[in-house]
Amino acid sequence: MSQAHVHSRIDEADYLNREETATGKHELVDGEIFAIAGASERHNHIALNIAFHLRSATRGKTCRAFMADMKLRLASGSTYYYPDAMLVCDPADDHPIYKQSPSLIAEVLSPAAASIDVREKSAAYRGLAGLRYYLLADSELWAKVCFRDEHSAWFEQELSPEDRLDVACGDARLALSLDGLYEDTGLLVV
Repeated sequence: MSQAHVHSRIDEADYLNREETATGKHELVDGEIFAIAGASERHNHIALNIAFHLRSATRGKTCRAFMADMKLRLASGSTYYYPDAMLVCDPADDHPIYKQSPSLIAEVLSPAAASIDVREKSAAYRGLAGLRYYLLADSELWAKVCFRDEHSAWFEQELSPEDRLDVACGDARLALSLDGLYEDTGLLVV
């Protein structure tokens, strides 16, 4: 008879201490630690393209752009994620190792983690009061944005080659397109 594996829960302080000296990155989900696998070259290009556009829009502004090494802390403190890119426009969101109130979160989907990004993280991220955009970009030329309107209702839109996502958060303004997301990836946007 096999035994079920029992996961020991870890508190926020222990997680942050462990993560400070860890050789790899780990996410904390409801008190359980999960290792993050490495990403492909294409995944990195797409994430870098998104971060490049975010950083370009924030130069000289109060909003700030972050890449995959900045943690996102959910309010409970029992969950931390590493989004591929974030745009933070709340000046009070100033912790040096994590952010709590992003305006935009982007995740690049990989085969191993796509279902987590689409289901688990989507539900968690939509609970963030200041989040206005959640961008999902697949490594095979598909992107979708979930966005919140002025009445706090969520909508979804798949991006087609002719679409442009206009992002306005704080003092940052930018436009994202499939061409911009997939530049230099070897994938042709038709």
